[in-house]
Amino acid sequence: METIPFAEAVMTETVKRVLVTETAAALIDTLRADNGELMFHQSGGCCDGSQPMCYPKGEFRVGANDVKMGTIHGCEFFMSGDQFEYWKHTQLTIDVVKGRGASFSLEIPLGVRFITQSRLFTDEESERLEPTTRGGQEE
Repeated sequence: METIPFAEAVMTETVKRVLVTETAAALIDTLRADNGELMFHQSGGCCDGSQPMCYPKGEFRVGANDVKMGTIHGCEFFMSGDQFEYWKHTQLTIDVVKGRGASFSLEIPLGVRFITQSRLFTDEESERLEPTTRGGQEE
């Protein structure tokens, strides 16, 4: 069996489109304990609608144009298709801040809200991105 040098193995690793901080993962655990399986959706709406929102899995109806960007801490993460066109060149990191948002996201009654931080992918990372699905089809 041939071994692959570490540097070469790292270069072929798939790059995730969405990540989660430890703080956000801990909040997801809390919400999951109270609500069961969860999912995230980030729309292109105004105000808090452009922030990631957490719902019980299946309670938010994912549309045919929504893009599944990946999974964070065991939860599928979707984004509206129009919003994805703006964000597709960036890696998102989902975090938590204190403060009440004005949304239906599960964390709002706890006095915190999920936020999205982002950074541009490098050219090299862009060649190794995790595939997305839209309307159930791989892109």
